[in-house]
Amino acid sequence: MFSCFYPDEYLDCAYEIDFEAFYRRGIRGVIFDIDNTLVPHNAPADARAAALFERLRRTGCRTMLLSNNKEPRVKAFADQVKTDYLYKAGKPGRAGYQKAMERMGTTGRTTLFVGDQLFTDVWGAKRSGIYTILVKPIHPKEEIQIVCKRYLEKIVLYFYLKSK
Repeated sequence: MFSCFYPDEYLDCAYEIDFEAFYRRGIRGVIFDIDNTLVPHNAPADARAAALFERLRRTGCRTMLLSNNKEPRVKAFADQVKTDYLYKAGKPGRAGYQKAMERMGTTGRTTLFVGDQLFTDVWGAKRSGIYTILVKPIHPKEEIQIVCKRYLEKIVLYFYLKSK
């Protein structure tokens, strides 16, 4: 019933993903959400985020930030980690994911998406044929509309975990 929202993997954080293993499996591009995926909501990029993007570049992966946030927020973060970005992406719509893959020169089969929300990040990526990793939110402080969605996400995650 909820399987369209199920991620391919569910992990504690983006920083524990074995991106080198994904590269060996054919992944050539990684799309990230920013807030509560890589850093707390509205926080600047930190040393850990910058190191992750550098690691991905060394591995051979292209990277992209895909956010529903406004350009000043997304551009500032992208500049700090030295990657391309799309702002006001309209997630979960497919257009932003498709544009991100086009810019990276990847397809759904060669792209990985990492985000913290089921109904925007995961659902949109799955609809675009992208392998998805859901990570737990970094920090509990979130905007009210996200807090409300988290209650529904708990229901979906309950059934997801039960199906494993």
